Amino acid sequence: MGTRAWALLLVLCGTIFLEGIDVAMLAVAIPSIRSDLDLPTDTAAWVMSAYVLGYAGFTLLGGRAADLLGRRRMFLTWLTVFLAFSGLGGFATEGWTLIVARFVTGVSAAFMTPAALSLITTSYEEGEQRNKALLVFAGTAAGGFSLGLVIGGLLTQLGWRWVFFAPVLLAGALLVAAVRLIPAPPRTEEPGNDKSPGDDKSPGDEKSPGRPRRRTEGFDILGASTAAAAMLLAAYAVIRLEHGLDGWQLTAGAALAATTLLVVFIAVERRTPTPLVRLGILRTGSVVRADLGALLFVGAFFGFQFVLTLYLQELRGWSSLQTAIALVVLGCDAILAPTLTPRLVTRFGHARVILGGFVLAVVAYGLFLPVGMDWSYAAMFPTLIIAGTAFALAYGPLTIAATDGVAESEQGLASGLLHTFTQFGSAIGISAVTAVYGLVSSGASAGSDPDATLSAFRAALIVPVAMVTLGALLSSFGLRSRTKPPSAGAPAVPAVPTTAATTATAADTAATAAAVPDASANPTRQASS
Repeated sequence: MGTRAWALLLVLCGTIFLEGIDVAMLAVAIPSIRSDLDLPTDTAAWVMSAYVLGYAGFTLLGGRAADLLGRRRMFLTWLTVFLAFSGLGGFATEGWTLIVARFVTGVSAAFMTPAALSLITTSYEEGEQRNKALLVFAGTAAGGFSLGLVIGGLLTQLGWRWVFFAPVLLAGALLVAAVRLIPAPPRTEEPGNDKSPGDDKSPGDEKSPGRPRRRTEGFDILGASTAAAAMLLAAYAVIRLEHGLDGWQLTAGAALAATTLLVVFIAVERRTPTPLVRLGILRTGSVVRADLGALLFVGAFFGFQFVLTLYLQELRGWSSLQTAIALVVLGCDAILAPTLTPRLVTRFGHARVILGGFVLAVVAYGLFLPVGMDWSYAAMFPTLIIAGTAFALAYGPLTIAATDGVAESEQGLASGLLHTFTQFGSAIGISAVTAVYGLVSSGASAGSDPDATLSAFRAALIVPVAMVTLGALLSSFGLRSRTKPPSAGAPAVPAVPTTAATTATAADTAATAAAVPDASANPTRQASS
């Protein structure tokens, strides 16, 4: 890749790094925010959950909007919104202001991140070059979250408002660079006038990276509305699972409403001439397997991290900064993803590397099941380093597999689907371990009995082990279904990180519960050079 291509990649990776540190820094700062603004526990929890709702609720729409309205336009517009509402959070004096700021920031990330991924997949040559770009993107996301934990701890010492202002400065620099580096799409021709001599393809069949479809093709407003409403309600129902049986009627009602709207959405998409989501994309086996695999892997990762954070802070009495520094080793995938993983993918194919990542994750989380009351950091280290390595092996290749065989015009959609699965995965993982922890500790005076609390933690740790075991089985089906070994030139398409980060949106909920004990009990082709 040339200098300009690398510069563009750094800008696009900078976006996911920004999202990662934004989530992680706020997670560390929430106790100080609650104390300074005198926020009740439920308000503090919603400051975190609002981001998850915004992100998960609009990611599917965000991915398709990049295809239909233009990737460059969506990227620049929503990066600007991200910047503005991060700044608003820094000036907040009331809890409701913070909740609004975090919700809109989550929505902006839901549009911005799929646009960034689809810009990568339409700007770099298929095969080794694109694979490397995607793996760097995924590794950067993980690094953002890991470093954000430490940076957040340091900035909080200066004042929690810097946790909001620091992303504003980074977003501003990225915006200036993006305007210069992301090429503007060609002007849309009048209908019927965009054919080259001798071209027998229909107008609009060939689209340049970032070029929106013509306005005459229409936009599925009804589909967009029902999809957003269904995703919002589904995300809310998942978050409500943290409360266990407490208020189950509200949780069940949200889940039922989400299911009903999903049925309506499918009916709308089948009848509209210009669907928001072409349902046929879900018949691509590799796409569905990768999306489900990402849901299970990311869910297990954040569920484990949540339990570990509770163990260190509530049971062991570690400070938020000590915990953040201890978890930095999980970010080893930021180094391994762009260095080791590409070589393994080239040699063995992404399906085998994904399976290897899942197997390592089973080992890592399994090693932590017998955690004791006074385990040293040395005893925890093998789990942490193996878990980080597993993330490096599995997540990047999952981002490659997630849109394997999908047309270029639907890369934003495929990216949005993967983002949706990863966000719901992280929320499900956190909610599931929280629910198990609450059920096991209820009635056992876990808050005053360390042994009961430890038993609840051990029970909750079964959830991530079960999730990655199921993911390994699912990945093995993908391995057997391949008719030939993948080559370095195999198409790789958009996907989403998390990463230890962006993923990381639901890490919001995790760290909130950890920091707020009351809540936790219920927790370009190559770019121009």
